[in-house]
Amino acid sequence: RHNLKYFDKMRCLRKRSAVSFLGILVVCLLFMNLYIEDGYVLEGDKQLIRETATHQLNPERYAHSFKDLSNFSGSINISYRYLAGTPLPRKRYLTIGLSSVKRKKGNYLLETIKSIFEQSSYEELKEIAVVVQLADFDSVWCEGMVQDISQKFAHHIIAGRLIVIHVPEDYYPVLDGLKRNYNDPEDRVKFRSKQNVDYAFLLNFCANLSDYYVMLEDDVRCSKNFLTAVKKVVTSREGSYWVTLEFSKLGYIGKLYHSHDLPRLAHFLLMFYQEMPCDWLLIHFRGLLAQREVIRFKPSLFQHMGYYSSYKGAENKLKDDDFEEESFDIPDNPPANLHTNMNVFENYEASKAYSSIDEYFWGKAPSTGDFYGIVFEKPIKISKIKVVTGTEDRQNDILHHGALEVGEKIVGSKKGRQCTTYLRLGEFKNGNFEITDVEHKVLFDINCMRILVTKSQKEWLIIRSISVWTSQTPNQ
Repeated sequence: RHNLKYFDKMRCLRKRSAVSFLGILVVCLLFMNLYIEDGYVLEGDKQLIRETATHQLNPERYAHSFKDLSNFSGSINISYRYLAGTPLPRKRYLTIGLSSVKRKKGNYLLETIKSIFEQSSYEELKEIAVVVQLADFDSVWCEGMVQDISQKFAHHIIAGRLIVIHVPEDYYPVLDGLKRNYNDPEDRVKFRSKQNVDYAFLLNFCANLSDYYVMLEDDVRCSKNFLTAVKKVVTSREGSYWVTLEFSKLGYIGKLYHSHDLPRLAHFLLMFYQEMPCDWLLIHFRGLLAQREVIRFKPSLFQHMGYYSSYKGAENKLKDDDFEEESFDIPDNPPANLHTNMNVFENYEASKAYSSIDEYFWGKAPSTGDFYGIVFEKPIKISKIKVVTGTEDRQNDILHHGALEVGEKIVGSKKGRQCTTYLRLGEFKNGNFEITDVEHKVLFDINCMRILVTKSQKEWLIIRSISVWTSQTPNQ
């Protein structure tokens, strides 16, 4: 009998040992699988990690979540309260999203809404929708803001282009006792975490209202006819992949998205709401969807105007020095082949000067007769040309002696096409060149344009931007 009991105990111990061993083995395999998957995540995201080294998500911890982003196409189940306005009767081209909370000092929301509408033409107003989320839990403040908005912008609400919404506090996750990343004080962590949730709920609401969505803060001034400029840029990017187009260098102001990406972005912000501020999460989001580089356009379309932050009323003097308010006029830059005989430095190739993105061409010290050439795919009529050389941190890398010429009578094969005759339009002054009314000064349809170095220089040359505005095209 004692022997039987002994054998029974041994069998139980073996079973338990086997179960424990299998459990440990499964855990090990899971960790190995996670490690292998993390290798792929990290390898594909090295550049993003370099860009944001000071504010990283933990890729080992969230590898599975990153990979699941592609599955987040559905909306989040939330009941929104309409404080003003009604559901849109039709889909628009662009939705502008604003989230606002009560500030200890100053309030700029009404001025921001006013700027959006005043800087838009009647035709542009037909294509936009403005969604304001009052994200404060103070019901008295919300009621007061709704009353002010309704009084000042009644006709826009009636016209169906302005909606004010609110999400009840019950839908928010825990906002107390969160992780204190980056040594932030507890109230700062709570503020930025709630802000991430605010934006997630706003994005979720706006997902099906339009083709595109632009994110603004509630203390922003807009450039005149900003929608026309946005449409022009979007058209110029047709056929190329992008997740985020940036129309301001500040925080999360002026970030443009495809509306079909909004559900994923909303889920992403909710997933990592307590990890880091919203603008850092936005950088990770575009990187994880395979847009490694920033695609930012200049001049900026939106300017930060608030003096006091929504966090504790602290001073916030940030300004975008690339902002231009009046008559924003983005160039056409028609399709062209670009070439140069200058010695190009690293990857600062010729194409980067002819782009509206914030990048440039950089060549080593040019000699007399060196050139930067543009051969247009079709003959064009030009109304205005503007060329800027040098940058703020390399102010001497300008074209010290040069001219701008346009040409006709194109010859050569597709790869080596050039014009046989050129007409000089003028000289560079202080590294820059600008001319208007070109169509009245040049009697032929223009096939080529070139920047010609007229005297050797020891300094290198940065061509920061080449902008071409076209008038009516030939045969129209």
